Amino acid sequence: MKELTVGLIASSKLIGAGMATIGVTGAGVGLGVLFGFFIASLGRNPFLEDNLLKYLFLGLALTEAMGLLALMMAFLILYS
Repeated sequence: MKELTVGLIASSKLIGAGMATIGVTGAGVGLGVLFGFFIASLGRNPFLEDNLLKYLFLGLALTEAMGLLALMMAFLILYS
């Protein structure tokens, strides 16, 4: 009975860590959307490049932070 409980906990950790990494996929999609809209808006008005670049870097930082947080949660689930 104890072996079954240990196996169930181990498999639950693996499933939880796998589900937590879905946030990394969302961050990748978010980065693609950010770059796509940046290129589109730069094509429409190239004179706003400095302002658009500031907003792009802010969006990149926030999107990447969410992906890293999701990865950190996966590692916390897996190794705790």
